[in-house]
Amino acid sequence: MFDVTVGLANAIDAEPAREPRAYEALVREIGEDGAGEVRDVFWSETCARLQSFRTLSPAQHHARITREAHSLKSAAGTFGYFRLAALALRLEKTAESLGETEFRALLDLMDAAYAAAHAQEPQGELAWDARSSRCFA
Repeated sequence: MFDVTVGLANAIDAEPAREPRAYEALVREIGEDGAGEVRDVFWSETCARLQSFRTLSPAQHHARITREAHSLKSAAGTFGYFRLAALALRLEKTAESLGETEFRALLDLMDAAYAAAHAQEPQGELAWDARSSRCFA
């Protein structure tokens, strides 16, 4: 199990935490104000979703975990948070077969990817108070 987790972490680490051109493309499509609003919703919903995963058990809630991971994967990909999107895809594909320990280890990696993506956001692009953006205390 440990080798699988380490292998997954190494493979995921190869993905960039944030691809800035993805946000630029969104701005071209819907404008700066619209892109900023959508990104604010992304940060808020992703934080809530990551916290929600911690209350679930893969043995009992694998269908819900799969749906939520699918939504997270799509949203993270839209904004260019490829590491988080890759981890969400892994969760989506393996939710039914994950044991509790593997599930928690994957959630830890997702938390780290969320934090890394957020840390790479340029200060000028963020539309909220950085103190309130911490998802995990």
